[in-house]
Amino acid sequence: MAIESEVAALIVEALHLETSAEQIDPEAPLFGEGLGLDSIDALEIALAISRRYGFQLRSDDERNGQIFASLRNLSAHIEKHRQR
Repeated sequence: MAIESEVAALIVEALHLETSAEQIDPEAPLFGEGLGLDSIDALEIALAISRRYGFQLRSDDERNGQIFASLRNLSAHIEKHRQR
């Protein structure tokens, strides 16, 4: 899925990760055992998404756990809400 590759590249770029976008498993957790990201990383990702796709991911959204659960979930959310 093209959007997953695009979002993976955005995450790698925004967080200056030493892994490549292709190495991010779309089903693996982004936080904890998966990529091992933390809440600061989530803020960086949300900022990059708002710049690139023109919509805000709100920190008080009760769905954030689900939205940020994996690259696949995040990509699907972006696809649904993107404005550009």
